[in-house]
Amino acid sequence: MKVVAFNGSPNPRGNTRRALEIVLSGLADEGVDGEIVQVGGSLVHGCTACRLCFKAKNRRCAKDDDCMNDFIAAADAADGIIIGTPVYFSNVTSETKALIDRLGFVARANGCMLRHKVGAPVIAVRRAGSNFVYAAINFFFGINEMVIPCASYWNAAFGLRPGEVDADTEGIATLQSLARNMSFVLRKLNA
Repeated sequence: MKVVAFNGSPNPRGNTRRALEIVLSGLADEGVDGEIVQVGGSLVHGCTACRLCFKAKNRRCAKDDDCMNDFIAAADAADGIIIGTPVYFSNVTSETKALIDRLGFVARANGCMLRHKVGAPVIAVRRAGSNFVYAAINFFFGINEMVIPCASYWNAAFGLRPGEVDADTEGIATLQSLARNMSFVLRKLNA
């Protein structure tokens, strides 16, 4: 079983990455392989609704900018998908939104190719806004007919400067709970 964790933070070594590492470490303890794919900082644009993916049906976006088709292929190959992002003005980063929209269009154009994969959001937040971001990512998983595991709280860890999430003991416990529950669901689905 394999999980791909998309880091939507433009800071590749920030709190979002650290939060993703905590979840992936917990998944590894449960025998699930994982990798982090850096999305934040990529030169990707949002979906233009050209709908060429519906004509091609080749599991790719027709607009082949900076790595988006690599991101789509990584999601397609994985059993589970984590989308991690910091909170920017109570929302996901622009790169994360581009990933959600374009991956979503390609998935729908190709017979709901994400159906029955396991999906979870991971949010790094300084103070507030994480609930909206949590919901926004879960809406993406829901419309793609994915299975969403829960944790002991909403999947967020608090910190402003890189590394500060390591001081959020409740956030770490939540992310570890997510890892256990995600691995449980993955094992059930892949039995």
